[in-house]
Amino acid sequence: MRTLEELKELVACGKGEIACDWKLANVQLVNVYSREIYPTDIYIKGKRIVSIEPGIHLEAKQVKDCGNLYAIPGMIDSHMHFESTMLSPEALADVVVPKGTTTMMADLMEIANVAGEAGLKEMLKSLERMPCRMLIEVSSRVPTAPGLETTGAVLGAAEVDALLGWKESVSLGEMDSSKILLSREDEYLEKICSALNRGKPANGHAIGRLGQELNIYASSGISDDHECVTEEEMVQRLRVGMKVFIREGSTERNVEGLVRAVVEHGLDTENLMFCTDDKHIGDIRREGHINYNVNKSIALGLDPVEAIRMATIHAAKHFRMEEEIGSITPGRMADIILAKDIRDIQPEEVWFEGKPAAVGGAMLEETKVRVYPDWIKDTVRLKTPVTAGSFAVPAGRHGGGAAAPVRVIRLVKDQIINEEDQAELPVKDGFVLADPSQDVAKLSVVERYGKNGNVGTGFVRGFHLEKGAMAYSMSHDHHNIVAAGVDDGDMAAAVNEVARLRGGLAVVCGGKVLASMELPIGGLMSEEGPREVEERLDGLNRAAASLGCDTPAPFMALSFISLPTVPELGLTDMGLVDVLEHKLIPVVLE
Repeated sequence: MRTLEELKELVACGKGEIACDWKLANVQLVNVYSREIYPTDIYIKGKRIVSIEPGIHLEAKQVKDCGNLYAIPGMIDSHMHFESTMLSPEALADVVVPKGTTTMMADLMEIANVAGEAGLKEMLKSLERMPCRMLIEVSSRVPTAPGLETTGAVLGAAEVDALLGWKESVSLGEMDSSKILLSREDEYLEKICSALNRGKPANGHAIGRLGQELNIYASSGISDDHECVTEEEMVQRLRVGMKVFIREGSTERNVEGLVRAVVEHGLDTENLMFCTDDKHIGDIRREGHINYNVNKSIALGLDPVEAIRMATIHAAKHFRMEEEIGSITPGRMADIILAKDIRDIQPEEVWFEGKPAAVGGAMLEETKVRVYPDWIKDTVRLKTPVTAGSFAVPAGRHGGGAAAPVRVIRLVKDQIINEEDQAELPVKDGFVLADPSQDVAKLSVVERYGKNGNVGTGFVRGFHLEKGAMAYSMSHDHHNIVAAGVDDGDMAAAVNEVARLRGGLAVVCGGKVLASMELPIGGLMSEEGPREVEERLDGLNRAAASLGCDTPAPFMALSFISLPTVPELGLTDMGLVDVLEHKLIPVVLE
């Protein structure tokens, strides 16, 4: 919100009547409106930019000679879930700001599914402590798969409408296509109306939809999609007027394929922008955040200024915020990256709202993680004890034989999608077993809100587990406990360890916990700082590797493999889900 006093100060500074706070002298300004790069000075008053006019001389209380560094607008993550990083908002800020991200458009569906509106309010208390901007994409899917899963909370049309009125809210969060194409409920269309009637976009989640299905989906008012995997999916979305968020997370690697297509076919980038969706801290530290998307795109042949526009002004315009963020122009927030190289952006400094926040890849001041209340750290409660028998899969009419045909969820490398596979698995005492020789492990989802004690079990291929089990209390989007393993006893031990921790991750072999980490905030996030979480996650990844798992980000993959809104199959505490048909189906084939 702007004030009269703020506007009067900006005008007075520009006239030379009062001093600016800062002069960033001798920069190469990347102007995302004019698509130019040119030498100038940047004048700042308070949080905002006063002038970028070359050759003028205004009084400034402090002058910084930038030595011909490039001045690039602070970058925008168009869609992300901070809970997937396992960090609190405060801790995450300390990781992404040094990489040049100053604004995150966050869909808080993870904490919303766990703790509802109260959970959202609790997260917003962190905003005033953060040296970056977190704006809210109001969760449209709480629950994600109504009638097919157990969640901790429900947000109906009335609740979503109220949340869209919050000053921090910029859009309706991602709504998967089944809500439009298969649902007979008005609730989802009401949520879209609430967003559009407030002048806010409705974010999409249209994975696998093409042709007339996509047209129907777009006609409902959905504004964008971050689930494009192929060139065809991207082009079809652009054709129907949807924006495309090109994603690069820990397990969803889409920049290579999509930007290569943009470059090869000379596609207009005006309706393209970047997001991370879900990215672990170690990957952010090693690769970067949105600057990684930009740098990789430039390496693929995209013009540097166009790549920067996708990370800045395109996103700002899409979220109707170009008068505030997304450019280094008068009146806008002074969110600025200073970098030596336009083709490999590694920030020397990052400024947020007119003040330096990070220098040389590190924060000037660590953002302290606040003390979270006890109630949000008590969301993991098993209704009934979990034992090895909890994961038994009856073989049905195949119980008297040596093997049974089953449906298997198969991981797709570097993507969030999965494919339906089949396998003939051994049967013992009337129950179907995992078979490491075929790379088939059990996959189970255990209800963790203390409501019904459900356990849904199926099979998964792609983790390459040879022994043991691993478990995690983040299982999108219901966030029950998900476990994968080849030994039922180890699966039970892993789930029980996660419950003991009040949420977290665990790797077990031979009944022994090899590694674990508590995530008490909603069963999703740690109270520790970035370094501690990164070190412990590295230890968990090594423990998973000792079981034979060679997936690059095993726990991110584990958190997504059961998602009941990403084709082809999902798994909830109620059972195996046919995603596109939005219905439960049997694991064992007849």
